[in-house]
Order: sequence, then C-alpha cells, then structure tokens
Amino acid sequence: MSDDYCLIGTDEKPPKADGPPYAECVLCREPTEYPESYKGITLCPVCEWQEAQRTACSG
Repeated sequence: MSDDYCLIGTDEKPPKADGPPYAECVLCREPTEYPESYKGITLCPVCEWQEAQRTACSG
C-alpha cells in the first residue's frame, strides 16, 4: 500500500521575513511571518495551523 495520497508537508513555504513589512494572511488579514514582497498565498501562524489540522490525513 502506498502513502502517496498524503501530501501534507510537501508544499513549499515562502521564505521567512527578516523584519517588517510582513505579508497579510489571506484568511484573517493578520500579519504573517513572510515578507510582503512574496507573491502567493500566505497564512499567519494561527491560520496555517488550523489549515494543517483541517487537511491532515486521518488513520
């Protein structure tokens, strides 16, 4: 049996910012740990954790 169906943790994350300005979270608009210049989806630590919980593989 293959575990290929579980892709959690394989997504590339944006680089962490050294300091402000920070990008806004696409869900709650709070500041993230990522640079404002990053083009793509950015999530704050809380939304990132909630998204990981929501999409986690079960059993």
